[in-house]
Amino acid sequence: MLQPTSHGAVTDSVRPPEFSRAEHARVLATTAAGSVVVGYAAVAALLALVSSTAAHASFSTTGVLAAAAPGWLVAHHIPVRFDGGQLGVLPLLPTALVMLLVSRAAAGAADRLGLFEPLQARSVVFTISGAHAVVGGLIAFLMGEAGPVRATPAVAFFGCAAVSGVAAVAGVAQRCGLVEVLFDRVDPVARRGLRAGALALFALAAAGALLLAVGLATSWPTTSALFDQGGGTVGSGLGIWLLCLGYLPNAVVGAMSLTTGAGFSLGAVMVSPTAFSGGPVPAIPLLAALPEQQLGLLPAVFALPGAIGVLVGLALRTAAKSPATRVRAVLVAAMTAGVGMLVLAAVAGGNLGSGAFTPVTVPAGLAAVLTLAWIGLPGALVAWLAGPRPAAPPAPVQPPVVVAAEADEDDEDDEDDEVEYEEDAEELEEVAEEEEDDFDEPDGEPDREPAAPEDDEARDDPPLADKPD
Repeated sequence: MLQPTSHGAVTDSVRPPEFSRAEHARVLATTAAGSVVVGYAAVAALLALVSSTAAHASFSTTGVLAAAAPGWLVAHHIPVRFDGGQLGVLPLLPTALVMLLVSRAAAGAADRLGLFEPLQARSVVFTISGAHAVVGGLIAFLMGEAGPVRATPAVAFFGCAAVSGVAAVAGVAQRCGLVEVLFDRVDPVARRGLRAGALALFALAAAGALLLAVGLATSWPTTSALFDQGGGTVGSGLGIWLLCLGYLPNAVVGAMSLTTGAGFSLGAVMVSPTAFSGGPVPAIPLLAALPEQQLGLLPAVFALPGAIGVLVGLALRTAAKSPATRVRAVLVAAMTAGVGMLVLAAVAGGNLGSGAFTPVTVPAGLAAVLTLAWIGLPGALVAWLAGPRPAAPPAPVQPPVVVAAEADEDDEDDEDDEVEYEEDAEELEEVAEEEEDDFDEPDGEPDREPAAPEDDEARDDPPLADKPD
């Protein structure tokens, strides 16, 4: 016999897989350990490639694995110290690659465990960030204070936890509904402002990259000469190329700050659209894009953030019918781009040893404020003027003729009723007066009682005094 089936019930094919606590913990532990091991192996493989191709470098597996420990911390954006000072200007490209690796690992764990609720993402995020924090603090502790490269254990612990935690949240945000929860808490106008702000930040980064490419192209002879100074071998050229590639995002952030007007400084060298101060710079081909003197056309870079602000205003001109609401969307976009610029500028600079090239400064606060102004002011003006205008209030509708005629008829009926009432009142008054006249005496004599009738005999009889005895 066929077993009956219940229509509309949730089948096992659409339910998320159910795991026991042991299996759940095993998946999380495997994911966290795998992200740490894969990242460490990637750093070790890169160092092995550089040392194997260098001309005078000695290659050993133990030495590469030992050198990968501080490299793993640098990839997590943890400052390291050495006898010559502190390396605080850390390359952003390895940090971005590590965050991408952790994000993919967190997303894979969420898929394997069938997580789909926001609160379920806590286990993945806490496990991955905790594993990276413990490994980072342990590496900094084992490096000690007497080694050639040192790091602070507390800074390594919390720094690794922060970097890996942000990456893990980004990995599970879409799968566990964190993005929907965030967007559900804001109105559609602010949602469009957030998207426009993210696009504005991306456009500002593209403008900085374009400015950097123009600088490298105009100074290509200097760039080529700096590559040749490295020794001319494959290993040295590869090392310089990897160094420039790792610091390429830092240079783009510096160019972004330059386009906004905040500029940047490298030791005694200070570059901005309106001011310039020369000095020595490291012999790195990437720095050949720096101008050697104040350029008259450098203030023209202000057209880039201004154009981005105009584009933001055009993109948000249809965000709402009210001009004030459109301006609010532009302000949300400007604040989003400003906060993004603040974070990027804060992590792009730092100390560079103890020589003449330190510190490398990208003024984060000034760059963020200028970014907000470049996006907000032209964007608000364009959104206010180019958007739809609110419709004028409709003219008052005149009452139809039929209604007016009915009203006139009602007024005439009321007047007729009043006339009839007055005529009735006059008739009643006349009737009352006639009745009063019937009761009154003529000629105005006073009213008296009628005399009683007398007998004939009484009339004929004289008075008693006149009668004979």
